Amino acid sequence: MYVNISDLCFDYPGTKQKTVADFFLHMQEGEVISILGESGSGKSTILRLIAGLEQPCKGTIKVGEKVFCGAGGAFLPVEKRGLGMVFQDYALFPHMTVEANITFGLKRWKRSERKARLEEMLGLISMEEYKRRYPYELSGGQQQRIALARALAPKPSLLLLDEPFSNLDAHLQQRIRDELRETIKKTGTTTIFVTHDQEDARVLADRIVMVKGGTIQQVGKACEVLKETVTKQRVPVEA
Repeated sequence: MYVNISDLCFDYPGTKQKTVADFFLHMQEGEVISILGESGSGKSTILRLIAGLEQPCKGTIKVGEKVFCGAGGAFLPVEKRGLGMVFQDYALFPHMTVEANITFGLKRWKRSERKARLEEMLGLISMEEYKRRYPYELSGGQQQRIALARALAPKPSLLLLDEPFSNLDAHLQQRIRDELRETIKKTGTTTIFVTHDQEDARVLADRIVMVKGGTIQQVGKACEVLKETVTKQRVPVEA
């Protein structure tokens, strides 16, 4: 397995109940997984633990050959994990052009390699003509594409997405969902994204991990997990 997460636990100071309890996840390289749950289910905290923004009180996280955290208090800082991250607000640098935003994480690359990677990323998201523009000159959907390209540019070992469509108008979501999945699959990037939206999970994910109260309720393909969810929500009609 490429991603191995076992017995992950976390609680915030002053809370009686664990925010994340005994979470596990095993992924093949190139797989796209959705962590699906309502607000307060612990899904965003799980993403922060994988990213290294929080430190678990128990458990192991390993991606490829890197141990992010594990036995003996081992903990790899976020900047050494080699991750790509796209936040809800995209977090683009407003004073930088599209070109500068995408190449921000490529400072150690040779100039010729940076230029080639920039053109590759712009082509991947079909935004070659926008590289001199600033974020404020772009639509929400375009900003999301740039945030994705910036995250993918350094060839991350794992891509993390936090509610990727929450800031998009409803009429844009379907088109952007399809574009996002196509882009991720083209690059073969192993991806974990959290969402409360079942349709996001259905369209994007190879498998869904449903969480509630910080614990896993079900793991499986979208057709299995979401079908069972709908069945459970149905109220029987008395004759």
